[in-house]
Amino acid sequence: MSFTATGINHRTSPVELREKLNFDAEALPNVLQQLKKRIGGGVVMLSTCNRVEVYANAPGAADDIHKSIREFVAETKGISQDRFDGMFYEYADKDAIVHLFRVASSLDSLVVGEGQILGQVHDAYLASQAEQATDKIVSAAFQKAFGVAKDVRTNTRISEGKVSIGSVAVDLAVSIFMDLRAKTVMIIGSGEMGEQTLKSLTSHGVGRVLLVNRSPEKAEALSERYGGEAIPYDQLKRALSRADMVISSTGADEPILGHADFQLALRERSQEPMFVIDIAVPRDIDGRVNELDNIYLYDIDGLSRVSEANMEARRNEIDRCMKIVDRGASQFMRWFHGLLAEPTIVSMAEELNAIREQELGKTLNSLSGLDSKAREEIEYLSKRIVNRIMQRPMAQLKREVTEDDPHNVLHLVKRLFGLQESK
Repeated sequence: MSFTATGINHRTSPVELREKLNFDAEALPNVLQQLKKRIGGGVVMLSTCNRVEVYANAPGAADDIHKSIREFVAETKGISQDRFDGMFYEYADKDAIVHLFRVASSLDSLVVGEGQILGQVHDAYLASQAEQATDKIVSAAFQKAFGVAKDVRTNTRISEGKVSIGSVAVDLAVSIFMDLRAKTVMIIGSGEMGEQTLKSLTSHGVGRVLLVNRSPEKAEALSERYGGEAIPYDQLKRALSRADMVISSTGADEPILGHADFQLALRERSQEPMFVIDIAVPRDIDGRVNELDNIYLYDIDGLSRVSEANMEARRNEIDRCMKIVDRGASQFMRWFHGLLAEPTIVSMAEELNAIREQELGKTLNSLSGLDSKAREEIEYLSKRIVNRIMQRPMAQLKREVTEDDPHNVLHLVKRLFGLQESK
């Protein structure tokens, strides 16, 4: 048996290929059943925008399992293996377990420390379990992965500090206003980063959303999506004072709001603070606006510096995280290798007891004058002798197989006792 991890991710393949190899939730049940039948073992498939991976525990050599999985993916998606030649990574046994634990702990993510991946791993496991596509080893590996991920998040700072621009902006807004529920945010433009920031703000319960765009249709579409109010572009400066927060991401060639505009807005607001995020390149907001009291202006460079500082702090935690991952992987492999020894131990016991019964039968036949009680005593003695003989080899075998490669030990024991080699 081999435990394997086979897949591609954001580091090894372009997004165009990952899109083609992605398995959607509707197709997954049938895919899992086919894949389980193909490799003859337990499987879990993890398919996200950043990775497509198959974890498997199956009979045979790891190389053969990897090959079967690559072929299955190519056939199922109707794509030649030449398209992803060299892009699939392949891990076996402890390396595969370490990879699974790293993925679940968000140490292999595009954004290190993000929390979404653990939920995705959990959902992938539940989907496979629902189709009865897992086995004892796969289930134990994923349960251990969830425990390791929890330890990593609890006992390190890998998840501290936001690293996306939108999340950094929201953290800054919360630090200024504390409670966003009574605040109004104005979104100028409809850029992707601006919308991501808006998503973060609405998830934090921001009270009111004003949407300004040169295209009334886009403003209306956003207002429907987020329950906001569309403001005509030519009314931007007049509505500015209504906003506690301003997020601007237009494609204008020069600033659309200047010092005088915010000075007037502050006057109309009785100098209540305004939080301004300019994530446009070139900038939408004149930098001199930051000279005004009660204006907190951040541009894309400022937010990026905060983001990078947070990401660097997370990177500094990776060594601590990997110690937790390695410790968890070693614990799992000791358990896993212990399971590998069980069939050999059972075979040893069967072989020795077969010899015991054969020799016992000869002895009892030659002692025909014994009564039933004496016969029972002799049989009990023979069992005790075999058990005592087995005791030390079994204990030592269990210790030996906890090493990285237990197969040599198991093969030696099988040869010594004349046991049948496993296929």
